[in-house]
Amino acid sequence: MAHNLFNSLQEFNVGPKRGKFYNLAALEAAGLGKVSRLPVSIRIVLESVLRNCDGVKVTEEHVRQLAGWKPGASRTDEIPFVVARVVLQDFTGVPLLADLAAMRNVADAMGKNAKTIEPLVPVDLVVDHSVMVDHYGTKDALDLNMKLEFQRNRERYEFMKWGMQAFDTFGVVPPGFGIVHQINLEYLARGVYKKDGIYYPDTLVGTDSHTTMINGIGVVGWGVGGIEAEAGMLGQPVYFLTPDVVGVHLKGKLREGVTATDLVLSITELLRKAKVVGKFVEFFGEGTASLAVPDRATIGNMAPEYGATMGFFPVDEKTVSYFEGTGRTHDELAAFEAYFRAQGLFGIPKAGAIDYSSVVSLDLGTVAPSLAGPKRPQDRIEIGNVKREFTRLFSAPVLENGFNQPGSRLSQRFPVEANGVLAGSGPPTPDGAPRQVVEMKGNRPLIQPLPARERSGLTIADGDVLIAAITSCTNTSNPGVLLAAGLLAKKSVEAGLTVQKHIKTSLAPGSRVVTDYLQKTGLLPYLEKLGFSLAAYGCTTCIGNAGDLSPEINETIISNNLVCAAVLSGNRNFEARIHPNLKANFLGSPPLVVAYAIAGTVLKDLMTEPLGKNAHGKDVWLGDVWPSSEEIYALMKYAMDPQAYEANYAKVKTDPGELWNKVGSVSGQVYTWPKSTYIAKPPFFDEFAMQPTAASTAVKG
Repeated sequence: MAHNLFNSLQEFNVGPKRGKFYNLAALEAAGLGKVSRLPVSIRIVLESVLRNCDGVKVTEEHVRQLAGWKPGASRTDEIPFVVARVVLQDFTGVPLLADLAAMRNVADAMGKNAKTIEPLVPVDLVVDHSVMVDHYGTKDALDLNMKLEFQRNRERYEFMKWGMQAFDTFGVVPPGFGIVHQINLEYLARGVYKKDGIYYPDTLVGTDSHTTMINGIGVVGWGVGGIEAEAGMLGQPVYFLTPDVVGVHLKGKLREGVTATDLVLSITELLRKAKVVGKFVEFFGEGTASLAVPDRATIGNMAPEYGATMGFFPVDEKTVSYFEGTGRTHDELAAFEAYFRAQGLFGIPKAGAIDYSSVVSLDLGTVAPSLAGPKRPQDRIEIGNVKREFTRLFSAPVLENGFNQPGSRLSQRFPVEANGVLAGSGPPTPDGAPRQVVEMKGNRPLIQPLPARERSGLTIADGDVLIAAITSCTNTSNPGVLLAAGLLAKKSVEAGLTVQKHIKTSLAPGSRVVTDYLQKTGLLPYLEKLGFSLAAYGCTTCIGNAGDLSPEINETIISNNLVCAAVLSGNRNFEARIHPNLKANFLGSPPLVVAYAIAGTVLKDLMTEPLGKNAHGKDVWLGDVWPSSEEIYALMKYAMDPQAYEANYAKVKTDPGELWNKVGSVSGQVYTWPKSTYIAKPPFFDEFAMQPTAASTAVKG
């Protein structure tokens, strides 16, 4: 039921109509504090506290405390934050669905209506963490990987299908549509919601640390654990300590040839040094206003890497344009802009307009093309220093982030033997004979030997790139860097450059829309010619789902203790995360992933050495194939096509795919818990009663 605390329930214009909202200006008028100078992110949380004030879970005192937020005050108060919705990815979402199913079992057993157990806020589960890059470099890789995904995860998918039909507020985005954070950005986020005639901003928590990607479009949200997410699903507040808010003043503009990935690696390095752990980070200034919304989302995504709770960008004209370009309706656009203008939250704040706990500045003009690694995302290395830094770390002590290897070995190459077989895997399959594909223990990937023609004369060495992956929500939401990768691939192919066959190359876009615009621009075939064929729609290499290397390469690495590399457009690169046998892992922009795949090693200085040689033996340099901003911009219209987004996401409900349609499931409002090796009924509600039993005081000896 609506209240009118401090006369804050007011009306505003929504096009030709009138709407109601809780006006934060009323709190300042009532003398609660200088609300208009609060960080934008704090004001959005304050709106939730005000709107949900019920005198029990959320009290007037909570409103007063947050409205009086001071930049340098001690942080002792907890905020009860009621979110608008909850987002789950599949691995962390299934246990929450199991809890809801168990609650329904209890209600049914007690003779109650099982439908009374229902999430009180909308919940969306996106299946994106299951797919493994077992197959790559061929046009049928996507189809083969998805078939394996459905074989491995059949029981989980059956359970999710039951949940879809049982709950009114629980939705599932099936496998093959993309990564949870990109789908959240392009589809699930609506900007503003309306309930009981009252408009309010989109807010959420998600069961993945990179939920913060949504901060790029002005949505307050971050990753939480399962218990907090479940509380949010059931309409309970998510409690957190009142935060400090660090303002990041971005100045100037990015230079030609510098990507959003380079910027986010610089920001990660900067904010790790600024010690922003547990704090809100909010971006402001003219440099912030110059950034495209996908660039902002790229920066928001990396908040866990720089340690912040959020990396927040306020709403402005570019946010509205992004919503329009991704297919939101006219009514949604009108309500979105009208609400934020009426609330005084529209526009990127200028320097001095907001009171922050502290301010960090960055001139965008100082950002340079970079990689981050080889073990941590905050260890940024400018491209011209990668070879030198890897060489230094190769022999540096492990405690200094090095590999403790003899530097004299760096130039030595080791043959990949034709009969190389991992210990315990049995004799090699003769070339040309039918192969039996055997799945390794647990959820490890399938492995197959290299064909003899690819093994012949093959040698690998320290610093060699063995995995090159365009992957992860960090970058695949960003058309600028995806188009740059495609343009670089096109120029490289036309210049006669190739990628060695033994390098595991993959393209795993964050949504099907990426494939749509790569096809429309004619760039996908060039990526495919370099081995970057479509391998999956999901979170792959970045979470360790890169799939395995061949047995021969694995054995050569292990037996010679090689320090080989992966280059990926992801957000995490901790040792053994990408592949257990690859010790050096570098984060970089999608075009740099393609460039290092062509170079084949991180021991090549791409600023002073040629990328490779063409068919005539002529040197080809990185500058020869690097796309210009004008070339990228000329293709951007294909990436912001509302009709493409509408058509793609309409299929979530109308045409989820043959594999998903074939998944069987039980039906009804109560789950029957079929025999399963994965899905089990939680024991928490066994012997549940409406009245608590007396606590036992017995002490066991």
